[in-house]
Amino acid sequence: MSKLFKSTETLRGVGKVKAEKYGKLGINSVYDLICHFPKKYFNFHCNVSVRDAVTDEYNCIRLKIVSKLPVYTTRNNLIICKAIATDGKEEITVMMFNNMYGFHYLRTGSEYYMYGKVTENLYGKTMTSPAYIPVDEIKHIQPQYRLTQGLTVNMVRADVKQAIDLMRNDEPFETLSENIRQKYGLRPLMWSLENIHFPDGMQAIEQAKKRLAFDELLRLQLGMLIMRRRSRKHTAFRMDKSTDISDFTESLPFELTEDQKKASAEIIADLCRDTPMNRLLQGDVGSGKTAVASIACYFATKNGIQSALMAPTEILAIQHYRTLTGFLEPFGVRVCLLTGSLTAKKKSQIRTGISAGEYDVIIGTHAIIQKDVEYKSLGLVITDEQHRFGVSQRTALAEKGDTPHKLVMSATPIPRTLALMIYGDLDISVIKQLPKGRKPVKTYAVTGKVRSRAFNYVRKYLDDGKQAYIVCPMIEDSESELFAVKSYAEQVTKSELKNYTVEILHGKMSAQEKESVMQRFHDGKTDVLICTTVVEVGVDVPNASVMVIENAERFGLSQIHQLRGRVGRGQSESSCILITDNTSEECINRMKIMSSSNDGFEISEQDLKLRGPGDFFGNAQHGLPPMKIADLSCNIQLMNDARQCATEIIADDPFLEKPYNNPLRMEVIRLFDKDIIG
Repeated sequence: MSKLFKSTETLRGVGKVKAEKYGKLGINSVYDLICHFPKKYFNFHCNVSVRDAVTDEYNCIRLKIVSKLPVYTTRNNLIICKAIATDGKEEITVMMFNNMYGFHYLRTGSEYYMYGKVTENLYGKTMTSPAYIPVDEIKHIQPQYRLTQGLTVNMVRADVKQAIDLMRNDEPFETLSENIRQKYGLRPLMWSLENIHFPDGMQAIEQAKKRLAFDELLRLQLGMLIMRRRSRKHTAFRMDKSTDISDFTESLPFELTEDQKKASAEIIADLCRDTPMNRLLQGDVGSGKTAVASIACYFATKNGIQSALMAPTEILAIQHYRTLTGFLEPFGVRVCLLTGSLTAKKKSQIRTGISAGEYDVIIGTHAIIQKDVEYKSLGLVITDEQHRFGVSQRTALAEKGDTPHKLVMSATPIPRTLALMIYGDLDISVIKQLPKGRKPVKTYAVTGKVRSRAFNYVRKYLDDGKQAYIVCPMIEDSESELFAVKSYAEQVTKSELKNYTVEILHGKMSAQEKESVMQRFHDGKTDVLICTTVVEVGVDVPNASVMVIENAERFGLSQIHQLRGRVGRGQSESSCILITDNTSEECINRMKIMSSSNDGFEISEQDLKLRGPGDFFGNAQHGLPPMKIADLSCNIQLMNDARQCATEIIADDPFLEKPYNNPLRMEVIRLFDKDIIG
C-alpha cells in the first residue's frame, strides 16, 4: 500500500507544479486523488437535435465539426474560439473562452457528443463552453471534478485512471469482509472506486456511491464508538450522591421545568459513577441549559472539585461568566473568566489562581485549554455549542484533568439521527420545555417592498423603550445584492432610524470592541444593533424585543431560529421580521415553516432535509471529519446499517487490533486526522 500514500508527483506526467495545483484541492497523495470523487456526471447518451435543443438550458447534442473559425482576442485579453458544427440537419456555433487547449483537440470532420448551455439570437443557436467526448468514446457517462486553475477534467481523469491502475496492481485492498458485504448488499471496494470514476451506467454509480458512503459512515461510527469506550475508563472524580444542593436549587430566581430537573438528575447520577460522565445536554433556544450547568458546577464544587466551561466566542464566555457568577457566588463559589483579550498580567494572575485551586469554576474561550493553564483538581469539563469545536479541541480540555466528567451543551436542536452521528460517543439529555413566562416570538416573512412598514413596526417597539436587532448577511458591500452591515447602518441612521442610537457589530471587530458594543447594548445605551450572525449564539439582552433579518433566504432555518432566539428573553411580546425578495417555491416554503413554528427540533428536521448537514451547521462547524460522499440528511437507512455494523465490529474487536481489521483501523485514523485509537 505504500505507493498509494506517496506524493502525486510519483505519477507519470504529474510534476512539482501540477502536484502543487492538486495540493490546493487537498490532494497530496495518490490515495487522496483516488478519493477525489466526481461532483457530478454528464450523461452523453441523452442527446437531442439542434432544432429540439432548449434555449437558455444545458443540452447534449451529437455534432460534427464543419469548420473552425480564426481565434481572436478582445481588448480585455479574452480569447474567443468558435467552430461551426452540425447535427446533419442544422448548424450551431460552438464557442469557447480562454480555452485554446480544448479548442485545439476539436478536429474538423470529427463527431462529438457536446454538453453545454444553448442560447439563440438572430444569427442562430450557440453552445457555449461545452464539455465534449468523441462519439467513439467507450463510456458515455463522464465524471466532472472540482478543479482549480491549471487543472482540467481530462487531466484529472487521466491521473485518476493511473492511480486506480496502481492500486489494482498493488496488494489487494478491501476493508470489509465478504460476509459484511453480502449482509448489507455492498459491492467490493475496488469495483466501487473504479465505477465512481469510470462508471458503466447510472446504476453502477449508485452502487458505487452506496459502498463508499457506507465506508465513510462506518469509519465515523467506529471512531465514535472507540472514543466512547476510551471515555469509559475509571475517573478520579467520583462524587458523593448524598451531597445536598437543595439550598442552591431552591434559591434560583425561577422554577425549574420538568426537563431541567430530569437533565440535572441524569448529570448528577453520572457524576457519582466510577466511569466519567460523557453527556450531551441538548436544548432549544432559551430552554435553560445554563441553569442546569450551574447545578452541575455547584454539585462539583461541594465535592471539592473544579469545573471548567469553554465557549466558542468571547461574547458567549462573558455571558456565561455573568450568569454563573450571579447564580454561584452568593454560595461562596469562586468563579473566574479567562479569555484571550485579557492583559498578560491579568492572565498570569488568573492562571496562578487556577493552579492553586483558588477558583472553583473557570469560564473562558479556547484560552482555558492552552498549555500554560494548569488545574488543581479539574473534574468537570463543560463545552458550549459543542458542534463549533473540532474533535481535537473536544478532547484537549478534558486532557487537563485526570479523566474528568464531560458535559457538552448545544442550543442547536439537532435531529436525533444526526445527533447520534455527531455525538455518537455521548449519552443525550434533552430539554424541550421553555421556562414559564417565555412567550413564543411572533415571526413574519415579507418582501422588501414593505420594508418601510417593517421599520414603522420596529419604531413602535423602540418608542416603547425596547431595543432591536437588525441582522445582515455581510460586513461590507460586494458585487452581490446582499445587504452589508456597514453601508446598511450608514443608510438607516440618515433615514428610518435617524432619531435612535445605532451601533454595528461584526466578526472582524476585535474582541474588546465587540465586548464594548455588547455591553452598551446590554445596558440599554444602544437602541438598535445592526450586526452579522455574530449574535447568533448566547447573547442575553431581555429588553431586546424585535429583530429584522435582511436577505433571510441566505440563512438556514436553524440559523434563523438561533438568531430570533436573541429576542423574547424578557416578559414582553417579541417579534421577528424576515425580509426576502426571493419568491422561489423553496424559499416561500422555508419562510412558512419559520412563521408557523417556534419548535427548534421540528425546524431542524426540516432544515436538515432542505440543506443537508454541511450547510445545516455552516462552514464545517459541526466538528465532524469531512464527508466526501455520504449524505447524512438522506442516507438514514445506510446510516443505521453502518451503525449496526460498527457495533458488531467493536463488540468483536474493541480497538480494531486484530490483523483482519488493520485496513479499517488505518482508515479510522486517517478520517479523524489523529490516532484516536491510542
